[in-house]
Amino acid sequence: MPNALSSPLSRRGVLAAGGAVGLGVALAACGSGDNGAKDAGAGAGGDAKAGPWSFEDDRGETAKAGSVPKSIVAFTGTAAALHDYGIEVKGVFGPTTTKDGKPDIQAGDLDVTKVEILGNVWGEFNVEKYAALAPDLLVTAQWVEGELWYVPEQSKDKILKLAPSVALWAAETTVPKAVQRHADLAESLGADLKAAKVTEAKARFEKAAGRLRAAAKSKPDIRVLVGSASQDLFYVSLAKMSADTLYFQELGVKFVEPKVNSQGFFEELSWENIDKYPADIIMMDNRSSALQPDALTSKPTWARLPAVKAGQVVPRVTEPIYSYDKCAPILDDLAAAIEKARKVA
Repeated sequence: MPNALSSPLSRRGVLAAGGAVGLGVALAACGSGDNGAKDAGAGAGGDAKAGPWSFEDDRGETAKAGSVPKSIVAFTGTAAALHDYGIEVKGVFGPTTTKDGKPDIQAGDLDVTKVEILGNVWGEFNVEKYAALAPDLLVTAQWVEGELWYVPEQSKDKILKLAPSVALWAAETTVPKAVQRHADLAESLGADLKAAKVTEAKARFEKAAGRLRAAAKSKPDIRVLVGSASQDLFYVSLAKMSADTLYFQELGVKFVEPKVNSQGFFEELSWENIDKYPADIIMMDNRSSALQPDALTSKPTWARLPAVKAGQVVPRVTEPIYSYDKCAPILDDLAAAIEKARKVA
């Protein structure tokens, strides 16, 4: 993913390259679908009110349209969240399919065969295909204030001229706040937040949050390291900088605190020095762009880490899909890991 970026990397590029939480090499590249027709993929639910539409995003900017947007294009993870609330998009950009054509983990429950893929890797966004969708709205995340996640800087001005845009915080917020903001947007687009699917998912989320709080309280000595691996570097992230890990902190989880670089999100360690911070549990970046634990067996320093020896390495959903349905299991999984963890560091 970052390989195609110019040097030095922008702060946004660094986040994608190794950052919001650390990460590694390249996102899997894949082609686009061909559903460009205006009526392909409903934009909003049938309950959307008629008349002018507006929504104030997390930049403090208000997107406006003469009616509720129907032709929506979104960052893949954001599109997946909208899908969970019943709002479908026509096009996506960002990690959508893997090299074998399967849905990327960030696609959630999206049917990736029914959306136009405008770009599958960092820096890729097909402006011509975007224009052909006659977009009413562009939606993406915001990791750095004012910057649109996966919208390339070199074509941003052309892209933003074609439709109103909405950016929602993925950093400097917490999971409940981020989920609520995605729900607010979905509701403005016609979603029914009182639907059983939504209310049941919210109840599961609240139950899981209670479980994680109880697990953290019962094992206050357990320390968690947030990591991400590339071939050359191991990234240790600062928990308070991301919505998921900040929320875990608020629920009582204790995290390793690295000495972050000037970007503020993470510290880069050589593989020789990855034992710098003792940890009982390691949460590893699960994105397709990062090396996964089974690819690290050739790294002797990795194998010697106490948490690795103890089998206390768990996936981290680095870029959560901000719906109650997708965030509840994240809380449950970490709670289960802490409940089972032994003090090893």
